[in-house]
Amino acid sequence: MVETRSHRDAEWIVVNTCTVTHRADQQARQAVRRFRRENPAARIAVTGCYAQRDPLGLAALPGVDIVAGNADKERLADLMAEAAGAGGAAVYCSALSGARDFAPAGPGAGAGRTRPCVKIQDGCDGRCSYCIVPRVRGPERSARPGEVLRLLGDLVGRGYREIVLAGINLGRYGRGLGEPVTLADLLERILALPGLGRIRLSSIEPMHFDRALVRLAAGNPAVARHFHVPLQSGSDRILRHMRRPYGAADFRELLCRIADVIPEAGLGTDVMVGFPGESREDFEATCSLVAELPLSYLHVFPFSARPGTEAAGMGAPVPAAAVQERVAVLRQLSREKNLAFRRRMIGRTLPAITLAGRGREGSTEVLTDNYIRARVPGVRLPSNRLVAVRIVEAGPESTTAVLCGYSGE
Repeated sequence: MVETRSHRDAEWIVVNTCTVTHRADQQARQAVRRFRRENPAARIAVTGCYAQRDPLGLAALPGVDIVAGNADKERLADLMAEAAGAGGAAVYCSALSGARDFAPAGPGAGAGRTRPCVKIQDGCDGRCSYCIVPRVRGPERSARPGEVLRLLGDLVGRGYREIVLAGINLGRYGRGLGEPVTLADLLERILALPGLGRIRLSSIEPMHFDRALVRLAAGNPAVARHFHVPLQSGSDRILRHMRRPYGAADFRELLCRIADVIPEAGLGTDVMVGFPGESREDFEATCSLVAELPLSYLHVFPFSARPGTEAAGMGAPVPAAAVQERVAVLRQLSREKNLAFRRRMIGRTLPAITLAGRGREGSTEVLTDNYIRARVPGVRLPSNRLVAVRIVEAGPESTTAVLCGYSGE
């Protein structure tokens, strides 16, 4: 959810929601209440995944005028223009389309982000037992390659130097389009765009990870050497209950292969803690696997039962105190692995992009292609510039680099 500086004066406030955890639901409700409190005259529209999952629950919140699920999000502006403003919230929650393609989504003409995110795939046909995403995002569908290339060409023409490709299930890009195209195929075509700076891939599920992506990243500096591959658990027993179609050995083989081909690659993962029935032995299997993998960071989160999912009825939950303890252990392991990775980069020169408004006075913050945030002291550069930096220091809380190359463009 993004708040503008002028929300206190806005006529309409749009709250775009997530529902992947109960905390996300809670944050959405809190946002609605806060906006209503800070601008009582504003009208509020709620959209996104929570609106798709529980439209009537959101409509019952005081101050909500429109609830529009994901299937109706694109026509939200028209719904707002037509809103009568009389008694209660208008609810729009159409069935999600089975269409197998959609228009790629990127930043608007006035967006000021340094690294725009372009959504080229939506929906998921997977059936992970804990996940609400297939219900609220609908079936898998992909943007056609020509439309993606046109949008990316426009962004390059507008001066963006790094672009992130995203999707709900990005590794499944191209399925059902009626033409033989994969994410790797699309990436090869993207790399031929004139003036392209750098392309970065968002999260890719291990069972859909195309090894050709590693070859492209190893052989072309325009592909960021950074992969995020969700693990969820290092216990084969828990992975089976999660309905994840791989085992710990498969995941280990994938990440070690990436690290063998690209030793300096930044590798991240997601780990879920407290899945129903997770024993101490299951958790220790996760810790052991994570400890041995060539990871540079973890996203650790507790299991959150989602209504309507299989896992929500799988029996007694793991005690909250045990979940909190396990989360803390893995987050500490993440900090240790991240520090070790950054220290391993000391003395290396890495491609990077300058970030907007993040450097301290008299310094510039950069993001390297292998996903290290570093401060370059004594230099103040504009954002959105491709540079080369050498890592000179890495501590628990920060990384320091010196500028080695800057084109000025």
